[in-house]
Amino acid sequence: MSTADSAPAHVAMDQFPVADGCLQVGGQAVTEIAQSLGGGPFFAYDSRVMDERVQSLRNALPDAVHVHYAIKANPMQEVVDHLARAVDGLDVASAGELRIALAAGAAPDAISFAGPGKSEEDLQLAVASGVTLNVESERELQRIIGVADNMDRRASVAVRVNPAFELKSAGMKMGSGPKPFGVDAERVPDMLRSMEDPRLDFVGFHIYSGSQNLRHDAVAQTQTLTFELAYELAKHAPGPVRSLNIGGGFGVPYFPGEQRLDLAPIGANLASLVGEARTRLPDARVVMELGRYLTAEAGVYICEIIDRKESRGETFLVTNGGLHHHLAASGNFGQVIRKNYPLAVANRMDEPSLETVNVVGPLCTPLDILGHQVQLPRAEPGDLIAVFQSGAYGFSASPRDFLSHPQPRQVLLGA
Repeated sequence: MSTADSAPAHVAMDQFPVADGCLQVGGQAVTEIAQSLGGGPFFAYDSRVMDERVQSLRNALPDAVHVHYAIKANPMQEVVDHLARAVDGLDVASAGELRIALAAGAAPDAISFAGPGKSEEDLQLAVASGVTLNVESERELQRIIGVADNMDRRASVAVRVNPAFELKSAGMKMGSGPKPFGVDAERVPDMLRSMEDPRLDFVGFHIYSGSQNLRHDAVAQTQTLTFELAYELAKHAPGPVRSLNIGGGFGVPYFPGEQRLDLAPIGANLASLVGEARTRLPDARVVMELGRYLTAEAGVYICEIIDRKESRGETFLVTNGGLHHHLAASGNFGQVIRKNYPLAVANRMDEPSLETVNVVGPLCTPLDILGHQVQLPRAEPGDLIAVFQSGAYGFSASPRDFLSHPQPRQVLLGA
């Protein structure tokens, strides 16, 4: 077996092997997977790659750090079932995700629920289940108290804090400045005083600054600031801090020039921070919440070339997949300047890249682009296009009903 590489400008996509020129996922050729699924586009996830990502964290981070999986990255039940057995807890953002987490067998005290604008159903299910609610506003706190009172239950709560600092170089900033997420740090002390209520069980803090960061120095700096903020806020808490969720923010490489995140310096910095926290927050369990880092590289999106056409000097490979299945790969999910995800012709992995083409989908919109001016082996109708880094924010983050094309399939392999 050899290993699969995407275009040279991208970091090597070496998480999947190649046999007889065909990409392998979960020990199976993608051509065989396609045939077993009856054709049509699909997402294939490899549990082995997920396990490797979890193990890389275990090797780099202090043992005291609890790793949680953020279900929003990939809520497929089989994926969550698998990761629930490998990590220490789950983080959810809706009643639907909470049901998935509970079905996966996660203990309620290892589940946290974040997200602004929680519905009554969200709050009721969370309180009834005994999971930790990350409070996003003063009004939400009062609503939680009301739900707990009506159910004659105590609600487990943590404060989601919007810090004044930001995670530098983050692909998506979740903290600093005005944000819909969490309570501004300067307002948290007043909120903590109002949490001295018999219907509430104060657990701790959730401090999350941003995501998709590939700079270890920026991640480490933000984690240091996060611990310092937690120490300051703990002075106002109605009880001991039993959980400190420091977020995640670990990125994966998608685009030319990006390299994989170096975990070693992050782990070394965390070892120092956790050591100090044993003294300053002796009851606190330190939680790191990761989604994309655990699943993105484990997934590949496969679609079939339906047509090959020329238009004014450019070649277009028209596939039966596109932005309706994989919005992120089309560049329409947070990119300011569109860049190509790493692509390959999945059944021609051992052939050299001989031509520059555009890979597009079947939709009647110029936004339906999977690859713009990418170098690939010469491909024909019937060949399969592979889009790497597709295990997070793919299937569930896409407008799959747009133009009413067939839905893609999902399969977890190797478990």
